[in-house]
Amino acid sequence: MSPPSRRLQTKPVITCLKTFLISYSLIFWVTGVILLAVGVWGKVSLETFFSLAAEESTNAPYVLIGTGAIIVIFGLFGCFATCRGSPWMLKLYAMFLTLVFLAELVAGVSGFIFRHEIKATLDNGYKNAVIKYNGTESKNPVDTIQRNLHCCGVYNYTDWNNTKYFQEKGIPVSCCKDSDNCSPETLKDLAKAENVVYTTGCFVLVSTTMENNLGIIAGISFGIAFFQLIGIFLACCLSRYITNNQYEMV
Repeated sequence: MSPPSRRLQTKPVITCLKTFLISYSLIFWVTGVILLAVGVWGKVSLETFFSLAAEESTNAPYVLIGTGAIIVIFGLFGCFATCRGSPWMLKLYAMFLTLVFLAELVAGVSGFIFRHEIKATLDNGYKNAVIKYNGTESKNPVDTIQRNLHCCGVYNYTDWNNTKYFQEKGIPVSCCKDSDNCSPETLKDLAKAENVVYTTGCFVLVSTTMENNLGIIAGISFGIAFFQLIGIFLACCLSRYITNNQYEMV
């Protein structure tokens, strides 16, 4: 049996670790809620954008929703395990945080390595959408993107010149800066249309924005991933101190 003075020194450390781990678990829980909200928002608002990258609807929003829900559950589990002071629960929590860390790290590295492939997929997807555009759909992804991003075509507005739609009706009205100034005759003439439509291509706009902010995106992604290491460290330390304290009292 250890001296009482040593046990008295251990208890404040355990209390301090519990406070830090509960605070961490609450922040972890909040990140899960944010991911869940972003996933739902992405499913509702960005479905048209995702649909251009693949023939079938993407599972990305569902991945975010699922990940967010799991993090919310384990965030609450972390708070419960900390308050309960159960070493095996804390070890289980640390194992889950390790899996989250590895998954986020792999996703981040894969996204960086295959960024050119992702870019090419988006490029081909948008090109095909422009070629197949017929203007009959009430909520066409191309129209939605052009209106929301204030862009036109793939690389610039002249891309529409090579489409069947242009030969019949000209550039789509969704390219217009002000639809009141866009007459059918103007939209059929590239020279005249230059002054009334957005000239920047949608793919160029999106890819340039992504490339310019790649460092920021990578920094935030890896920052969130390494945030899990703090929780792993706290959970393992608390489990160890509680276990040692239990042995010392025997």
